[in-house]
Amino acid sequence: MGTAVLTLSSKNYGAWSLRGWLMARLAGLDFEEHTVSPDDPAMKAEMLLLSSSIRVPALDHDGVHVWDTLAIGEYLHELAPQAGLLPADRAARAHCRAVCGEMHSGFSALRSSLPMNIKARYPGFKPWSRAQADIDRIVEIWTDCLATYGGPYLFGARPGMADAMFAPVVTRFVTYDVTLPPACVAYCVTVMALPDMRAWVAAAQAEPDEIDELDAEF
Repeated sequence: MGTAVLTLSSKNYGAWSLRGWLMARLAGLDFEEHTVSPDDPAMKAEMLLLSSSIRVPALDHDGVHVWDTLAIGEYLHELAPQAGLLPADRAARAHCRAVCGEMHSGFSALRSSLPMNIKARYPGFKPWSRAQADIDRIVEIWTDCLATYGGPYLFGARPGMADAMFAPVVTRFVTYDVTLPPACVAYCVTVMALPDMRAWVAAAQAEPDEIDELDAEF
């Protein structure tokens, strides 16, 4: 695969950027990172949740420009099917796409009341009722997938597209001290222990505090 350019926003606040970046890493893509300025309109759009289909993240590879996170995942799967971003089994693959699609388009209450902020910690945080309903649905998805495919990742032994889609949720659950059943706690630990996630978190921790936290993902 040729060298690519992946355009990203903040690593501390950029949930969609994390999804695209992690997919590219799991696919084994050789890419350069281009980070947009905190004042860039595309970054503001991601932070303010104005759209999930914006210019950040965006992938440029071999003359192809892809900017929607799910489209990036599908493109990477076609590029490197051996990476296993999507399951080999047809039924599991359909299930994975449905789960990813639900994450892509849903959970607005969770996004707005528990914005991604890797640096922060809020012990004892109490989500409001609509956000709790989103949390309950995510727990249902994770529990079903882990039981059906045997873990430790959502669709089996290897991390894939679904894990990348839910990785920002994992960071939120850590930040806001969300109470989870044991299987989901173990899943969060597994995701956070991925070398790529450790690298992302380290970069987020080193990021300058120049972005207005109150603007992030509200």
